[in-house]
Amino acid sequence: MDERTRQQIQRISRVLDELSGEVEGLGSRLCANPAIMQAHMEDLQAIDLFAQKLHSLSRLLDADCPVTAAHALHLDELRQRLHPDTLTH
Repeated sequence: MDERTRQQIQRISRVLDELSGEVEGLGSRLCANPAIMQAHMEDLQAIDLFAQKLHSLSRLLDADCPVTAAHALHLDELRQRLHPDTLTH
């Protein structure tokens, strides 16, 4: 991979990581309201999972070896979707 492409991927990774933090912050702010938390627990859990996926994708793009990093993902669903054997061409 050439340097320009590597730098672009790093910029994308940083944006994904920033978005992860913003989504996590939104979830935290919503959880601070007990009425919202009680009424929307499943939605808040989905927001948290979304933040985790964004963070995982960011780390994946930053990895020296994305294939190895995909195997190391902690989110099973995301790891399965990104495993090279499951990709369709």
